[in-house]
Amino acid sequence: MKIIIKETQNPTIIKFEFPDFITQNESFEFKNIDEAKNSPLAQQLFYLPFVKTVYISGNFIAVERFSIVDWADVKEEVAEQIENYVNNGGVIVLPPENQTRKMPVSVYGETTPNPSALKFVVNKALTKTTVEFKNIDEAQASPLAQELFKFHYVKEIFISENYVSVTKYDSISWDEITLELRTFIKQFIENGGTVIDDSLIQNDIKQEKQQIKNFDNLDVTSQQIVNILEEYVKPAVAADGGNILFDSYDEKDKKVKVVLQGSCNGCPSSTFTLKNGIENMLKSMLNDNQIVVEALNG
Repeated sequence: MKIIIKETQNPTIIKFEFPDFITQNESFEFKNIDEAKNSPLAQQLFYLPFVKTVYISGNFIAVERFSIVDWADVKEEVAEQIENYVNNGGVIVLPPENQTRKMPVSVYGETTPNPSALKFVVNKALTKTTVEFKNIDEAQASPLAQELFKFHYVKEIFISENYVSVTKYDSISWDEITLELRTFIKQFIENGGTVIDDSLIQNDIKQEKQQIKNFDNLDVTSQQIVNILEEYVKPAVAADGGNILFDSYDEKDKKVKVVLQGSCNGCPSSTFTLKNGIENMLKSMLNDNQIVVEALNG
């Protein structure tokens, strides 16, 4: 069994990924060794003096460090310790019947390439539907988004999988509001609040494109473009709290239109970077140097 080390947008947190799932639809956050009674592995990690928090979810263990060390100096040793522990039969998390209490939800902030957007990552799945809201009137399907729009500095909200990306107005700095937003999102989810009500999501144009309901009716080139975006582009922009949608392809002028969402929307650099990156990728993979890409803000 080999552990894969992955950095996150938060420089104090490193993810150690396993080849298989290590929890049964549960996520855990441990702040100290006493909280980690139902995870022998987490208890062992807390013997390392620089370990501040241990998160266990899905197929990974994420560790937050104190500032006394840099991850560059210790991440390989931590990965080796986890590998040796598991390969020797060590228990990661005790079975549910041995658990004494429910672990709280954890939320941490990650910066994005867009200075106006911050990604709040939750240690549990929030939704299977990717949604973007420009204002409170659009957010009827998301009680969480509706509440967030009541903060006067919240401009837009993007929700996908296990994170909430918030775009703020420029009149206020992240230093002033990050803790308030993080705490609110954490408490909202812990108290059983609904993040997305799938039954209320309207089938608007964006949503239909997001689900690619008309995929079978697209021409062959458009289908190839959609597949390339889904496989190669979406995972990269999702890591930065954004999303990209296929809008259209004009066979006559070879123009591909894509829609930017989340942190990509309105980012000073993303339109240029994505346009050129996607354009070069499509030209290469479709073997057509005449293709041009127009990036639209959602």
